[in-house]
Amino acid sequence: MALIRNGFLAADGYSPVPADAPLPATGPLLLTLPQWQAWRTELIERGTPVGVRLASDEHPEALAADTNHLSLIALEFPSFRDGRAYSYARLLRDRFGYTGELRAVGDVLPDQLLYMQRVGFDAFEIDSNDPVADYEDAIGGFSVVYQPSGDERVPALRLRHG
Repeated sequence: MALIRNGFLAADGYSPVPADAPLPATGPLLLTLPQWQAWRTELIERGTPVGVRLASDEHPEALAADTNHLSLIALEFPSFRDGRAYSYARLLRDRFGYTGELRAVGDVLPDQLLYMQRVGFDAFEIDSNDPVADYEDAIGGFSVVYQPSGDERVPALRLRHG
C-alpha cells in the first residue's frame, strides 16, 4: 500500500498496535477505538502523536470530544460499496471541527479519490503501481462540480448564474 498525503507520496510514521499488545512506550501510534478509549488518559499526558482507526461501524461521535488530541483519524472503507466513511469525514470536519490528517484506508479505489477529497480526506492508502499518477488523474478529472461539499468548490449552477 502506498500513502498519498496532500498529493505526495509519503512515509507512514504511525505504528499500528495489535489488539492484544500492551501500549508501546514511545512513538506515533495508530490505535483502534477500543485501544484509544482504554489508554486515552495516558496518551494525552504523554503528548506524542496518536491516530485512531475507525471501523465503518464505529461512529465518529465517539471521538467528538477528543479531536484536539488526535493527529490522525483513519476511516475504514471495508468495501468500495460501503460509503459510511464519506459521511463520517464530513461530520469530523464540519461538526466536530477536526483539523488533523484524515486518512482513507481499506478498499480505496483511485476513481473515488476526488470524492473522498471533496468531503475532507487529505491522505489515502491506495494499492497502485503508480500512486501519484493515479491520484493526479483522479483529482484532476473534473474541472466543474455539481454539488457543494467540504472542499468549498463553487458548483456549476452558481458559476453559471454568478
